[in-house]
Amino acid sequence: KKQPVELCRIECSNNKWPGQVVTITTSPLLSRRGVFSGAVMVVRDETHLVSLERDLRKRRQFHGIIGKSEEMQKLYSLIEDLCNVQTTVLVTGESGTGKELVADALHYGGVRSNRPLVKVNCSALSENLLESELFGHVKGAFTGAVQDKVGRFQRADGGTIFLDEIGDISPSIQLRLLRVIAEKEFERVGDSTSIKVDVRIVAATNQDLRKKARRGEYREDLYYRLRVVEVALPPLRERREDLPLLVDHFIENFNKQFTKKIVAVSADVMKLFMNYPWPGNVREIEHSLEHAFVLCRQSIIGVNDLPPEFKDIAETKTSFLANEMEDDTQAILQALEKTDWNKAKAARLLGISRQTLYRKIEMYNLLKVQ
Repeated sequence: KKQPVELCRIECSNNKWPGQVVTITTSPLLSRRGVFSGAVMVVRDETHLVSLERDLRKRRQFHGIIGKSEEMQKLYSLIEDLCNVQTTVLVTGESGTGKELVADALHYGGVRSNRPLVKVNCSALSENLLESELFGHVKGAFTGAVQDKVGRFQRADGGTIFLDEIGDISPSIQLRLLRVIAEKEFERVGDSTSIKVDVRIVAATNQDLRKKARRGEYREDLYYRLRVVEVALPPLRERREDLPLLVDHFIENFNKQFTKKIVAVSADVMKLFMNYPWPGNVREIEHSLEHAFVLCRQSIIGVNDLPPEFKDIAETKTSFLANEMEDDTQAILQALEKTDWNKAKAARLLGISRQTLYRKIEMYNLLKVQ
């Protein structure tokens, strides 16, 4: 057809340089009479550009952690530094910030990734049950111990154990945990034989353990053993620029889950999201969008699809703006009447410029009553 052709980003089969990506553009050479006499081919090597774009995508979604803000980039760098060392890590942050995802990233990004990752919620169990769960027990150790049980530390041997809500453990569990960290060994409940383990410990809390230690509510020696390196997760309200990325991420996930084709949230919803304090952090935005997916029958999520608290905020804002407009109108009218509609004097009285006053008179459609 004697037309230019462009083939974008073709991956080449090249033994010397596997994964090479090129873009090829060809243009025909035609005489004035349209006679074909050859072609020009331009080959652009875009391997480096593609690699950079791939890295950027990974940095925006790092082991399931979503964010491109400066705070999140620093977090990714710290996690990368910690992946291949065996240092104990304390992950801190408010509820819903994604502390478990950090534990996943530390484990699966490091040398222990092909070994077990064992997770324990320390606040979900009573002291006796937690002790048995962590360290195991032998048959007859207590009422109901009808057979030997392997504890979580033993199951995590060679891998990583993630201790969530570590601030809630009792003093006796704190003491036992301190020994495991220091000596890499423990005894099962009801047994005196020590068991050696090679386990990396990642702990997490939404409490201020330093304050608890100062008040005598937490062992200070354990606190410092756990907090060799602290990974502090920022609350969502401090990284609002990541909200659009999070929204897109959850829309993609929920479209698959609910087999829907929702493409976005409305501008009003995004405005609400950007101004909302998000006390529940990323978990709250996930649940809010799941709620919206259940109710939404359109391709775009609107304010009416959101949980009740967002509707209340939207209604309160609308009411506030209406009251503000009414108050503004009254103030302007009073200033104009006091100055016999001398706009320069009225503007000085209101503390605004003449241009602003003229704009508001026009906006509120204010007229002098004869």
